[in-house]
Amino acid sequence: MRRAEATRRSGSAPHRTLDRAAYLILRRLDGAGAQSVTSVAESLGLDGSTVTRQVTAMERDGLVRRQRDPGDGRVTIVEPTPVGLRRMHGVRAAREELYRQLLAGWPHDERAELARLLTKLNETLDDYVRTR
Repeated sequence: MRRAEATRRSGSAPHRTLDRAAYLILRRLDGAGAQSVTSVAESLGLDGSTVTRQVTAMERDGLVRRQRDPGDGRVTIVEPTPVGLRRMHGVRAAREELYRQLLAGWPHDERAELARLLTKLNETLDDYVRTR
């Protein structure tokens, strides 16, 4: 995983146009819709203050917008902007292309097995976090 992250961070390719935290937050908002900072933090296994700082930077960059929850004014709801979604989708496509290139020489059955095992690892990690 360390080498995969280092590979994604190398160079100035399109898959680097968002930092990792912004990408993860935007992916979460894209998949689950607008939600509170607390919900984003919990779903990503991060501290709320960390997500708040990241969301502040993302808002400054025009990637998300925040508003008070009409049902509970103490809660801040975060939603992606069209610019944020475009950037996230662009990074996602670039990352997929990077891995397509990296794994092009692998036989189909090995790529399928890798995908299966990575999915299993992610599910195991999610279960571990949920039970703590």
